[in-house]
Amino acid sequence: MNHAELFKPIKVGSLELGNRIIMAPLTRCRAGLEHVPSEMMATYYAQRASAGLIIAEATMIQEHNSAFIAEPGIYNSEQIAGWRKVTEAVHKEGGKIFLQIWHGGRACHPEMNDHFETVAPSAIAIESEVVTLNGKRPHVTPRELTDAEIPTYVGYFKRAATYAKEAGFDGVEVHGANGYLIDQFLRDGSNRRSGPYGGSLQNRARFLFEVLSEVISVWGSSRVGLRLSPLNSYNSMKDSDPTGLTQYLSRELNSFNLAYLHLMRSDFFGVQSAPIMEVARHEFKNVLIGNMGYSPQEAAMAIAENKVDAIAFGHHYVSNPNLVQKIREGRALVEPDPSTFYTPGAKGYIDYPEN
Repeated sequence: MNHAELFKPIKVGSLELGNRIIMAPLTRCRAGLEHVPSEMMATYYAQRASAGLIIAEATMIQEHNSAFIAEPGIYNSEQIAGWRKVTEAVHKEGGKIFLQIWHGGRACHPEMNDHFETVAPSAIAIESEVVTLNGKRPHVTPRELTDAEIPTYVGYFKRAATYAKEAGFDGVEVHGANGYLIDQFLRDGSNRRSGPYGGSLQNRARFLFEVLSEVISVWGSSRVGLRLSPLNSYNSMKDSDPTGLTQYLSRELNSFNLAYLHLMRSDFFGVQSAPIMEVARHEFKNVLIGNMGYSPQEAAMAIAENKVDAIAFGHHYVSNPNLVQKIREGRALVEPDPSTFYTPGAKGYIDYPEN
């Protein structure tokens, strides 16, 4: 099939992208226990610099906020310096890269965070186990944040955005998906609080909108994107009306004039389904990036039919650093080795063939 639609340049915010193949944020746990981006991470991202845009992995905005043991952070000078090596390596290869800024909320565990308490919108635990330094443990019941504390967490996002700029990124993506802190506020299955941050759609979205306002104050709206996953049940997430949530957010986000909305179209586990892509396309006026399970053929067709403007590829970017070239040439894609997704070291990380 002709994949020409994927190779049409596109303007995303103030950035001109050479193609519409986006590298989705992929947690790979190669930053070590100090959460400092490594030289190996610089190699990994540089290998994938032909993407129209790289969205780097979920990155901690606050100390003692680990949900994956060895994910990177962006809250101190050593991390800024580590990320700067990454951005310089990507830019040297002609690529563009955003940083995804993230707080895990109730997905964090005290055993990964010097026994600091876990916080969330409501005192509701994730109904599963998490891998800690001491093996698998049940998720803990988080402490409900007070209204007075919430501006501090908005401030952590603003600081992370500032540090991302210092590190040389081209912009930032706010992580509002997959059952982490912002998503926990958005969905009524995890947000049972009252007051200004709970109850109505407007109140549940207040934290997200405050975060976006502060991040935009650092970067300008044309360098800020947002990722959402209204259907994904990962981390025990659910919402009574995902379509209504998508419609409300997609419409209200227009006032922020974001560079893009990055929407995960389905559920990892197939628990819920709803026409959220169609709803977002109808309501959201800027660039819409689709994600989850697109083949190159479906991606090209979705763009041709104006269902989306670009596609973020995830697991195929693990094992095909040259994904853009392979799609252009119609070559077979290598499947990744899941056993190396989160392991330390180069195996399954920077040793996939680059041609």
